[in-house]
Amino acid sequence: MTLSAQSFTTDNHGWAELLPTRTAKQQLKGSKRVPYVVIGAGVTGLSCARRLAELHPNDEIILLDARKVGQGASGRNSGYAVAISQFSGPFDKSQAANYRRVNRINESGLNLLREHVHSNAIDCQWQEEGFFHTSADGYSARECRFFGEYLNQLEHDHTLLNQDELTQQLGTSLYKTGIHVPSGVLLQPAALVQGLADSLPNNVTLYESSPVLKIERGTPVKLILEMGDVIADKVFVATNYEAPKLGFIKRHIIGSTLSGSFTRKLTEEELNSLGSLKKWGVLSLHSGGATVRLTLDGRISLRNTAEYHGAVLMSDSLLAKRQAIHRAAFEKRFPQLAHVPFECAWSGVEGISQNFTNFFGNQSDNILLAGGYNGSGVSRGTAFGAALADYANGGQSSLIDDCLASAPASWIPPRPFLDVGAFFKVKMRFIGVGLDR
Repeated sequence: MTLSAQSFTTDNHGWAELLPTRTAKQQLKGSKRVPYVVIGAGVTGLSCARRLAELHPNDEIILLDARKVGQGASGRNSGYAVAISQFSGPFDKSQAANYRRVNRINESGLNLLREHVHSNAIDCQWQEEGFFHTSADGYSARECRFFGEYLNQLEHDHTLLNQDELTQQLGTSLYKTGIHVPSGVLLQPAALVQGLADSLPNNVTLYESSPVLKIERGTPVKLILEMGDVIADKVFVATNYEAPKLGFIKRHIIGSTLSGSFTRKLTEEELNSLGSLKKWGVLSLHSGGATVRLTLDGRISLRNTAEYHGAVLMSDSLLAKRQAIHRAAFEKRFPQLAHVPFECAWSGVEGISQNFTNFFGNQSDNILLAGGYNGSGVSRGTAFGAALADYANGGQSSLIDDCLASAPASWIPPRPFLDVGAFFKVKMRFIGVGLDR
């Protein structure tokens, strides 16, 4: 496939549009020669570039993003930095070590993010209050029991909640059971990545709207861009589901397109019609259930569709159709707010591997890659990015060991079989979703 700048589409919908206008960094023009290049300025690439700059304070690191910072997947998720991952199904004792490994990676990424946010005074609505994992229907009620057992077995703090308790705190009677896990952070994702990008060390040069169109492998590596080129000794690929465009993990990852909507800011009276909490985040215990937030600035955000859409964002017309689904889910949860309009809708793409594994390590002697977070990229991507920089420089740590221990990815067939298989794989997420949608 021949790439062009049009291969990396974007739109003006999303969390970034809720922020003050930011002046983007320049495009890369002309020829550059540097020791290190990071492709992708999402959470993984930003973390990798920052760590490389610490390891090599006298070297220039170039960080390239195909879009403006905040318009990629890292700025379009629902803003959950996960500490404790949920694994569907009953607790599997044979997988206990793997559960702990994944959660150690999550915790490492969360600790790094916390350090970066606080030391650089990044205003991203950072909330260290954990999440509610909820159930409204039979399938998710079963998952609630499984998740509670998992948390007990791994000795993670949590609180079981009944319908009355959830109603009192959240202001909706839809959920029958739930679990509050205090570990985890809610945040404004576009504000996070913009803040991380604008506080990079001085020896990192960020170029926005500068997609890499071709990689010529060798020693050194040459990157071809629309208006220039870069020659580097080491290249770090942090483009997640778009890595196949550059020739990496082509048969191992697909992109699932999700969509959601924001309300306008609620009035004081409208906020008072909800529960006792003035900010919260809900993750459905059904994999196809709605993700719902009451944000720090008083909006309700709801995301409840996911589909195989060729790993691209939705058109305005398609997004308008999906917003009807968002609307129905919103009014089902908050009938007292049925008069509150949505201010905007957005779509975003997440990278999913066939067996829900991650990718970490060498693609060749001088090209490394990290990605494939299956919807948990904010904390995990941060950890993978920093670990990849250390790994490339001969570092040894328990975090690197945990990242390297990711299971091998299952193979995904080529098109047209990929399209059919991916369509049904994503659709399977919604079997039995019922009231949780």
